[in-house]
Amino acid sequence: MELVWPAAQYLSGYVDALRKNWSPDNLRPEVASEQLARIAQDPARFLAEQVDREGKRPPIVLPDGSTVPRLPGYTQWMWDGEFCGSIGFRWQTGTTELPPYCLGHIGYSVVPWKRQRGYATRALQLLLPQARDEGLAYVELTTDADNIVSQRVIEANGGEVVERFHKSQAYGGAESLRFRIPLR
Repeated sequence: MELVWPAAQYLSGYVDALRKNWSPDNLRPEVASEQLARIAQDPARFLAEQVDREGKRPPIVLPDGSTVPRLPGYTQWMWDGEFCGSIGFRWQTGTTELPPYCLGHIGYSVVPWKRQRGYATRALQLLLPQARDEGLAYVELTTDADNIVSQRVIEANGGEVVERFHKSQAYGGAESLRFRIPLR
């Protein structure tokens, strides 16, 4: 499994996953239908929007429907000859800190038919040097307290729990864990 930049040659696999009700956003499943509509309207623009190193795209819609400013970031796709999932990385320019509305630097989602193959662990491993290249001293990731699989992915990449907390109501209020992975 490798990480690829979203591109036309991979788009049909991404669309197929969306049509099978997979969503790149674990908190907003409706993102799948939103993205299918955007792809149908302008596939080249959709692909270009997956990399936004300056945070200039429209605001982010939170699970409760509120909007917040977009951070610089990008998405890469997991690929093993076919689409496997996505991993996103976001940061705040000039600091490792994130604004309170951003739960973590990295988020990932593997399609159900490719799970249990170590793809999330490998994707995170491949993304960490890129985060280091952005000048970050560490990255933070959050997961629900009952999501043992995601916790193992993060721990396999050097993550340690730094906080147990409840997500804000905008994110559903679930008990969660914040992990930190040092990059230096």
